[in-house]
Amino acid sequence: MKAMITGASSGIGEAIATTLHELGYEIVITGRRQERLDDLAKRLGNDRVIVRTLDVTDTAAIHTVVEEIGEIDILVNNAGGALGLAAAQDAELADWLTMIATNVTGLTVLTHALLPQMVERHTGIIINLGSVAGEFPYPGGNVYGAAKAFVRQFSLNLKADLAGTGVRVTDIEPGMVGETEFSLVRFRNDAERAMSVYDGMQPLTPGDIADLVRYIVTLPPHVNINTVSLMPVDQGFGAFHVARHTS
Repeated sequence: MKAMITGASSGIGEAIATTLHELGYEIVITGRRQERLDDLAKRLGNDRVIVRTLDVTDTAAIHTVVEEIGEIDILVNNAGGALGLAAAQDAELADWLTMIATNVTGLTVLTHALLPQMVERHTGIIINLGSVAGEFPYPGGNVYGAAKAFVRQFSLNLKADLAGTGVRVTDIEPGMVGETEFSLVRFRNDAERAMSVYDGMQPLTPGDIADLVRYIVTLPPHVNINTVSLMPVDQGFGAFHVARHTS
């Protein structure tokens, strides 16, 4: 049995890869940083680990990797991320396009490339990493939230098409997750600002998400978890944003 995890060089992807390896899967770990992937493979003993450098915004590279690795039983579309927290009118178009390419296009291309083989074999699990941002908007979330809303609807519509094929699809939608590079990337390596996001609260951990993946992949094959939304206890739902005027 073989599982492929994108964005496996750190954080949630690394934790999921480790968990699937512990479950006995041969894992294909992908990401942009070869050195980090090699380090993970070494820590796992290099047994049942295939390393492939992959930027999911590179469509040609996706197809090359898929041709090389062959059949996949579990696909974890984890690669993604947010850039900036500017209001829509102030945001950089390049940031928007990068978020779409990473969170939407890359996930779509890879799923399209691997799905036919799963359907043909009447087995397979696709796990997409969405976000609570795909359901609950917040100022500055704009394109990131829209991209994760795509992940939610894409996952549900895949399930609609795949009914009866034996292929399962789950969208995992975490809230705040610490011990990742998410905020560091969002704030362009401003470590102090990134750390302040989690001040005074206890976020979820990558291990929490990996434990959920463990549960999903060990369920009987007739059970499909459609969508899982989870948050740390310290996180709640924000009030409506209200613009107030003095005159």
